[in-house]
Amino acid sequence: MASRKKKAPARRTKHNEKHDSARRRDGNGAAEPARLGRRPVWQGHLRLSLVSCPVAIYNATSRTSDISFHLLNPETNNRIRMIPTDPDTGPVERRDLVKGYEIEKDRYVIITNEELQSVRLETTQTLDIERFVDAGEIDRLYWNDPYYLVPSEKSGAEAFAVIRDAMKDTGRIALGRVVMHTRERLMAVEPRGKGLLAYTLRMSNEVVSADQAFDDIPNVKTDKRMIDIAEKIIEQMEGPFEPEEFKDRYEAALRDLIRRKERGEKPVTAPPPEDTNVIDLMEALKKSLGRKGAAPAASRAKHRRAG
Repeated sequence: MASRKKKAPARRTKHNEKHDSARRRDGNGAAEPARLGRRPVWQGHLRLSLVSCPVAIYNATSRTSDISFHLLNPETNNRIRMIPTDPDTGPVERRDLVKGYEIEKDRYVIITNEELQSVRLETTQTLDIERFVDAGEIDRLYWNDPYYLVPSEKSGAEAFAVIRDAMKDTGRIALGRVVMHTRERLMAVEPRGKGLLAYTLRMSNEVVSADQAFDDIPNVKTDKRMIDIAEKIIEQMEGPFEPEEFKDRYEAALRDLIRRKERGEKPVTAPPPEDTNVIDLMEALKKSLGRKGAAPAASRAKHRRAG
């Protein structure tokens, strides 16, 4: 592993020691499990008609354990700084920059932070339930990011529980809107355990029409015998969804590469992909029957019992 040139050893800090301790605890380099963030991404009130309670919204997923890279100068191994630059006057301070919306080429409307704050909607402070729908009515194309919605004060716990339990009993999903990250977003809210699970939903103008995407796919008359074999392959690969069985193999390979480079070892080159050109589709389907990769028998039986 290349070392920094002409650089004194980095001074150890509590942050360094904490980071090193975490690495010692996780000797195999595997990603640590996701944790709930310390700060909510939104705080306000959940309102159902005249009933409301203070709530907070937290990210239900985390990417903090993902591997990320910095850009370095190969001559010094120094990290490169991205400095905002005016093409006429040169580098400028980031704190002095302002926001501008381009109305035509090189013409902008300048918007200040105070003016942005003045554009206030009721949904900046309230997630107001507007409608209840069946989950099956929402096309999966519209589902976006998941969040946990929890009461933020003990005084609102009872009202929160009433809304949650009523939704459980009716089996409905609530729709409401909230302002997050400078945008008003449609939210789908459903009960989950003692809390509520909220998903941002994409707006209709964000979803590309399936007809547009699939328009050029040719109409093919399929062979019934091939379909029968494909259905048997599907049956032998049937099993429950167990997310812990699915790992990010690429990230694991990246972590292994980093560990090898850190120890000064030569990286292992990945083998080239096998030729998968299918000449005889029927023969390929027949060979696929009974191949390794089918769901274990125990998992299939468990899945059928659950069904």
